Amino acid sequence: MRGAAVVTGGAGGIGRAVVARLSREGYQVASWDLSPEVPGTALAIAVDVTDDAALQHAAAETEAALGRITVLVVNAGILGPTARAWEVPVEEVRRVLDANLLSGFLTCRAVIPRMLANPGPERGRIVLTGSAVGKEGSALSGPYAASKAGLMALAKVLGKELATEGILVNAIAPTVVRTAMERSMAEEIRADKLRRIPMGRFAEPEEVAAMVAFLCGPDCSFSTGAVFDLSGGRLYE
Repeated sequence: MRGAAVVTGGAGGIGRAVVARLSREGYQVASWDLSPEVPGTALAIAVDVTDDAALQHAAAETEAALGRITVLVVNAGILGPTARAWEVPVEEVRRVLDANLLSGFLTCRAVIPRMLANPGPERGRIVLTGSAVGKEGSALSGPYAASKAGLMALAKVLGKELATEGILVNAIAPTVVRTAMERSMAEEIRADKLRRIPMGRFAEPEEVAAMVAFLCGPDCSFSTGAVFDLSGGRLYE
């Protein structure tokens, strides 16, 4: 099963690695991101992933240009402020939840009906990018942790709802990945997160992309509604 693969947040560190890997796997890859500059894509659409109408338009444009959408990787997201949960300004809470969680609902809303129209029995694969922080919580990252926990719950829900429709839905839960987001962390927070990883390093974007490629490929045939860790043996303290 090949076809068009949509990657939201394709201009970011993880997104670019996923775009490159899926392209090598034979997909025609479309990036949906605020930035239209994404190397290696067959199509790059500048789109606000919190805008339902814009996402519907992007889905139609992608199918018109690349054919049926068979893969969706929900990867767009932001880190948000570093503060205690009750001290985060309301507008910042909304901004993070919209960018990370609402965007997941809206992107799936734009793509799933099109996947359901694909010929069966295999109609598509969906991967949602969660986080280890969404599983365990982490001080000073309340909106981010809550949004990622919500995305992983959404994957579990969609996995059940689509289990007999030929569409598998899974989530990944990486620990810190070596991207611009990692480099933006306060040094004390970065050091604490690194201390908790027995392998003694953060993940590389290409390692995340490899897991995504597996979940989108033919070797993943009986896993749906699951969350796959990329933790380096992370200690949940």
